[in-house]
Amino acid sequence: MCRLFTRVELIGLNTSVLQTLFSQVGRDLMQTRPESWQRRNALASLENIRAELRERALRQPLGWRL
Repeated sequence: MCRLFTRVELIGLNTSVLQTLFSQVGRDLMQTRPESWQRRNALASLENIRAELRERALRQPLGWRL
């Protein structure tokens, strides 16, 4: 998978899908060549997914955080 996942796209996905996508993009990253556009897209996508997951965790009431 070489496409870039933006924050706007990720907002509409549920947390389970985001976690699965994070794992898939991470596996894809391992197959990229250094300095390739595929690697840059994968790294940016991972950061965007991580940021969306973090944002959701911060929005939960304190008693619901793990």
